[in-house]
Amino acid sequence: MCMDHAVVCSCGAQSAHFHYRDSVLPAEAVRKLYCPECSAGAAFDPLTMIRDNGWVIEYDMEIARFMMHRVQKPGSQVTPDYLFDEGYCTWNGMTPTDIIDSARERQKILKYAKSDPKKYFDEFKVWGIRRMERLAREGWRKAGEGEPVNSA
Repeated sequence: MCMDHAVVCSCGAQSAHFHYRDSVLPAEAVRKLYCPECSAGAAFDPLTMIRDNGWVIEYDMEIARFMMHRVQKPGSQVTPDYLFDEGYCTWNGMTPTDIIDSARERQKILKYAKSDPKKYFDEFKVWGIRRMERLAREGWRKAGEGEPVNSA
């Protein structure tokens, strides 16, 4: 089971949806969130934060390490990169607003679902491939990833 939680950024202008793999971490694992507008004012600390295309997530590493001891892979360290890249506290989707954006984008294709299922399938497949290519070009961390951190 996984949990979804919306977090408002530090300046209050935007929010992001987070995915918590296996519900290991509580929502409080995200100490602060900075959108591209307010991240310029955040003093970046790689021991507690990650950057993703202008967004910055600050984790409460004390909570994270305490909760992760039960599930972390042998030889791995609980770092902000590990939390994000292994999905324990990451965007719900490829970007902070992916669940909203992708649903809106899929609406254009949905019209074919009943009238022309083959066209629907073909359009959906092309949309997915092009979308991932676009998100990778835009610099989204999850869209450009290869192997997750410490995958073995």
